[in-house]
Amino acid sequence: MKSNFYPGFGVLLVDDEVPFLRSLSIALERRGGINHIYRCEDSREVMDIIAREPIGLVLLDLTMPHLSGETLLQRIVEEYPEIAVIIVSGLNQLETAVNCIRLGAYDYFVKTTEEDRLIGGIRRAIASQEMRLENQEIRRRFLTDTLERPEVFAGIITRDKGMRSVFQYLEAISTSSQSVLICGESGVGKELIAHAIHTLSNRNGPVVSVNVAGLDDNVFADTLFGHHKGAFTGADRARAGMIEQAAGGTLFLDEIGDLSQSSQVKLLRLLQEGEYYPLGSDRPKRIRARVVVATHQDLARKQQEGTFRKDLYYRLRTHQVEIPPLRQRKEDIPLLLEHFLAEAAAELGKTVPTLPRELPVLLANYAFPGNVRELRALAFDAMSRHKSRMLSMEVFRQALGQQDTPPVQEGEVEPDPFSQMPTLPRLNEVGDLLVAEAMRRALGNQSLAARLLGISQPALSKRLKKAAADDA
Repeated sequence: MKSNFYPGFGVLLVDDEVPFLRSLSIALERRGGINHIYRCEDSREVMDIIAREPIGLVLLDLTMPHLSGETLLQRIVEEYPEIAVIIVSGLNQLETAVNCIRLGAYDYFVKTTEEDRLIGGIRRAIASQEMRLENQEIRRRFLTDTLERPEVFAGIITRDKGMRSVFQYLEAISTSSQSVLICGESGVGKELIAHAIHTLSNRNGPVVSVNVAGLDDNVFADTLFGHHKGAFTGADRARAGMIEQAAGGTLFLDEIGDLSQSSQVKLLRLLQEGEYYPLGSDRPKRIRARVVVATHQDLARKQQEGTFRKDLYYRLRTHQVEIPPLRQRKEDIPLLLEHFLAEAAAELGKTVPTLPRELPVLLANYAFPGNVRELRALAFDAMSRHKSRMLSMEVFRQALGQQDTPPVQEGEVEPDPFSQMPTLPRLNEVGDLLVAEAMRRALGNQSLAARLLGISQPALSKRLKKAAADDA
């Protein structure tokens, strides 16, 4: 199957009127962007085509020689229940329509129905089929715990199970034409995920990235849609927008949570209708790129507050992935550190240094508010200062010393460690618990444990000796 076909499965048009088949094919491609089309004018060949080709939707006439549409509908429903069937008939009879729905048809349209309504119904059927196929694929992948194209994710350094689940989900939705919403804190690698989605989809066009933060409505429209010559003062020549530049590929819109309300309306129409108007033009163009968006903001909270449109939010979250922050992926820290140090050493022309034993422990107790991007910056900074065989701990100690508690989001309740306790512990007992936990996190390293507690190493040593004496 060719890439850039929409939908991923075939749409079979069945009618004995050749002119109608031709006009419907043109309308589907021009108005609906539907180009994965098969045509059949002999009803006796329908079942053979379905058996031979990857058909997922059939548009079926009722009144045909040889085999009637009603007979074919019953056979398709019986032998291929996973295929959706839409009746497109010249019969405008309620009883006929009700009977077809009862036999298993997805929908019923009269040929004289206005074109927009017909194409809208077909697109809804396609979206429903895509969702069914994706759900099947997601169940299969999670049950078998497989990655069929692990090479696509080779550039994302991780051994985290949560990230593996994200990869499986991306593989399952790779053939979909629906937009994808990538959520996660700044620095977790959302753009890498967008590029992985593009690679998985086998599209032959490019990835075009646009950071929409700070774009006002006019700049947003011009950037995405382009303009014709003379569309506004200074438009001396026509310019193709990012949508057109991404044709056949992927349009990646970063920081989508910062869009103004008027720009949100334009994006919603683009996603709903699949078409747009370049500035200065009264003729629509079809979008031929998959849209992937990303944000570090909580869109659910923003739409509840009224700063982000609910209809756009629900349109975007058809496919949604949440990239976990680095503090929830402790196992990835040593892998990423090794990778970034090697990258920095190659760039700076230095030898990769030996790591101090306490460094992984130190980093495991750091919250990394800047996530993977911050760890990379620390590694490059440390390599730029590195002069001996052993990597200096100073850069990392400074980072740990500046660590702040991750901010509590508005509306969240800060966890209370005493809420589940029927009685409060004594003050000295709390101190002993803190010391024990710090020593556990520092893997017995008193120097690191003292830093976690905010006391000197001699003070910690004194407390440990006293605790040991009390136990004796």
